[in-house]
Amino acid sequence: MFLTLTPAGIEYAYRRGIFPMDDPETGELLWFQPDPRTIIPLDGFHISRSLAKTLKRKRFEIRYDTDFEGVMRGCADREETWISEEFIRIYSDLHALGKAHSAEVWLDEKLVGGTYGVAIGGSFMAESMFHTVTDASKVALFGLVSRLNKQGFALLDVQYLTPHLESLGAIEISHATYKKRLEKALKLPCNFS
Repeated sequence: MFLTLTPAGIEYAYRRGIFPMDDPETGELLWFQPDPRTIIPLDGFHISRSLAKTLKRKRFEIRYDTDFEGVMRGCADREETWISEEFIRIYSDLHALGKAHSAEVWLDEKLVGGTYGVAIGGSFMAESMFHTVTDASKVALFGLVSRLNKQGFALLDVQYLTPHLESLGAIEISHATYKKRLEKALKLPCNFS
């Protein structure tokens, strides 16, 4: 099977440690397999003092899969984005198939943050996150990690290391190590819901 921007093509790619992105300047579809790869160890998510205070206040409500497209659109709402309308359509199709999921942060019945990605076996490939209120993306990631731990997942792939992700416990591992972890995680019979 070739790498194609279809639900089957995306699943095929993720199973091999590859993910797609549109070039924001040209709109060309590109496929990536970075080395090193960034993951958040599910037992190593870092809750800072400020995030702990935010969670303790219970200001936000965490929901799952109630507005998947809204999360994607929130992630795409920036000056330069690789999330095209075609990506939104294809990942929404994956969501309808029960393979793509969102962790959402709500405040006063308004979506203010979230993250989304694709679950295959015991692996979750997180794609992007957004927030319109301070700490909402951190709360979304906390919600995602909590759900993955509860459901027995083994791998949370976040693609590339950023200072924000590093502050939450993200680490880089070699492509070879990533592939071994991915192969084990794919064999797990996990369910996101």
